[in-house]
Amino acid sequence: MPPLIVALRPQEWIKNLLVFAGVLFSGRLDESGALGDALITFIAFCGISSAGYLFNDLRDREHDRRHPDKRHRPIASGAVAPATASVVAVVLGAGAIALGFAVEPEIAGLVALYGLITTAYSLGLKRVVIIDVMTIASLFILRVIAGAVAVGAHASEFLLICTGMLALFLGFTKRRQEAMLEGEEGGEVDTRPVLEHYSIPFLDQMIAMVTASAILSYVIYAANSPRVGSEMLATAPSVLYGIFRYLYLIYDRRDTRSTAAILTEDPGMIFAGVTWVGAALAVLYLFD
Repeated sequence: MPPLIVALRPQEWIKNLLVFAGVLFSGRLDESGALGDALITFIAFCGISSAGYLFNDLRDREHDRRHPDKRHRPIASGAVAPATASVVAVVLGAGAIALGFAVEPEIAGLVALYGLITTAYSLGLKRVVIIDVMTIASLFILRVIAGAVAVGAHASEFLLICTGMLALFLGFTKRRQEAMLEGEEGGEVDTRPVLEHYSIPFLDQMIAMVTASAILSYVIYAANSPRVGSEMLATAPSVLYGIFRYLYLIYDRRDTRSTAAILTEDPGMIFAGVTWVGAALAVLYLFD
């Protein structure tokens, strides 16, 4: 792909699929108007997230040039000029907020808030232990809230808690991947400064806590689904398998791929995602 497209990190847009949770769980997936609003919201979050990636890579380009892998990033390598990246980031950010207004002002506000949080993360929050992962989790929750607002649905409190716990799960497992890689390289690979505050035993404790919390919160949500009640428990096996498979890849296989790569490339994770979607659609639309 052209370097500028690579710099936008389109592979990470899979995380923005969370905005479709509102239209899916509200049972309005077959309504073109609601689906259209969710799609516009999805595009807006893709734009604002890519703007955030550009800003982050601009800030870190000198540090990335000393990293064996990150030095190949378009901005760090010089394939994309800093001035070009800056202009594209501003255009994407403004365009994303404008798309939010096309749905409704509250969506524009949530998109802007997402941009502010990612900016704060790049400027300093990513160097603060624990806060760095909690900040990332807040962005996942924002996506779900925005998706619900876009279609006029109510985001269940347990759905938001589950989203946050799953995001913390992904965040802490990512930190463990990085800490393990840095340890195996004898400290020669400076992955990210915050890792000096994370130890493997501490990360293992955090992962154990958020894994249990994510599973429990999802089961509670599924058992008390606002639309179909306990029938949503039919989706729980896919969630359990997906979490266990992810842990297997991180701990047993020592997988160092990005979160997006694991979710979209690993056959087991794809199976978990497809079966979850199938079960959710069946419960919400076929048997309702």
